[in-house]
Amino acid sequence: MGLGNPGDQYEKTRHNVGFWCVDCLGEEYSIKVGGRHRLALTGEGRVGVEDVILAKPRTFVNESGKAVTSIMMRYRTTASDLIVVCDDMDLPAGKIRLRPNGGAGGHNGIKSIIGALGTQEFARLRVGVGRPSAGDDQIEHVLGRANSEDQSLLDAAVQTAAEAIACFLVEGVDSAMNTYN
Repeated sequence: MGLGNPGDQYEKTRHNVGFWCVDCLGEEYSIKVGGRHRLALTGEGRVGVEDVILAKPRTFVNESGKAVTSIMMRYRTTASDLIVVCDDMDLPAGKIRLRPNGGAGGHNGIKSIIGALGTQEFARLRVGVGRPSAGDDQIEHVLGRANSEDQSLLDAAVQTAAEAIACFLVEGVDSAMNTYN
């Protein structure tokens, strides 16, 4: 599940880096993400030997938990089957961090998912978008577009994140963390 906001006005914003990662993974493994399921766009396919569902919520980031629970009920999965990809202001632009579980780290989308699932026991891959400059608004930062230098870093991070997710699925979380963190 890649987090982001629906709508053309948000498409190129930092907050949608999770969507970019899902799209990249879908392109890499020929999985079209466009099927409409209640609260998400989905695509079904294989990464290596693993059957996967790639999903992008049609809810806003702060309400991601609704989309996650809807998808999990539809496909009869559990939190241990889930990996969430989201932006992270606490990481420099272009850095990624994979974890098997943990807290929300201040991310409202992750808070929503934890609240909806009642557990923190799901994997997450955070893609650094950097902090705003001193005095700049955090919301405007994540809902804004990156400058060209940061965008280059984010584009590379999206590719690396897709590789990390594939490694996670095929080789497991420990191997993926050792390789990509």
